[in-house]
Amino acid sequence: MTLPNFFIAGAPKSGTTSLYHYLDQHPEIYMSRIKEPHYFASEIRLERFSRRLRPRVERDARALEEYFKGPMLERRFGGPVTEWSNYAKLFEHADGHKAIGEASVCYLWSESAAGNIRAKIPNAQIILVLRDPVEMVFSLYRHTLRSGSTQCTLREAIQMGLAQRGGELDVFHPFLDFGLYHGQVKRVLETFSHDHVRIFWYQDFQAQPLQMLAELFRFLGVDPTFCPDMSKRYLESEQPKFLPEPGDRVCLREFFRPDIEKLAGLLGRDLSDWLI
Repeated sequence: MTLPNFFIAGAPKSGTTSLYHYLDQHPEIYMSRIKEPHYFASEIRLERFSRRLRPRVERDARALEEYFKGPMLERRFGGPVTEWSNYAKLFEHADGHKAIGEASVCYLWSESAAGNIRAKIPNAQIILVLRDPVEMVFSLYRHTLRSGSTQCTLREAIQMGLAQRGGELDVFHPFLDFGLYHGQVKRVLETFSHDHVRIFWYQDFQAQPLQMLAELFRFLGVDPTFCPDMSKRYLESEQPKFLPEPGDRVCLREFFRPDIEKLAGLLGRDLSDWLI
């Protein structure tokens, strides 16, 4: 059975969809036919979703089952893939590739994913891309607007996110918790040896994408000189524009400030630009 040997594990809205497609172009890399299968995140299961979201999740689950019954030629976005036999099908044609990967950004947030991955694939390589959590929340909010999941204001979204924390999976949970990176990154570093974890930064990916990709290719042990077609942008450019209110930015900065300071200490990186 061929299984993945690396995972793009987070964070959300940090360019991982583009990264998934760029890696998929590399002749030595095989990417799962589904982005966001969520298999190793035990929290992403039907019974954990709110009553409001459950009908949509059930409909998506039926469509996913039909997908697995067919030739699986087209790519799909989103799971959750809950059966091991189906998950293994995502890599049926990966033989001969040096690097075999999947991308589920909830793995960083999930308390179970790192341990579940380690139990099945102990030598897995983990890739993280971290983004200013305030900007990440802005992008998540734009995504909910584009999908039609909400028409509320950002301030209302923040308030609902605070109210829903720790509850069922809903439109705005884990809306805020996705950006509390310190404990999440610490968990990954405690589960895998540090040489099997590589942390990248969204702003570097935006500024020097080819340099970051070359470093990532070296980490995966494939040809670092390969240059993918990067002419297409994914997801971010499709989102509606909005201007956050100054008070919303201040509110989010103060919410994330303690976690950012702890993350800076954990990684030994200056994150003062995330506190402005």
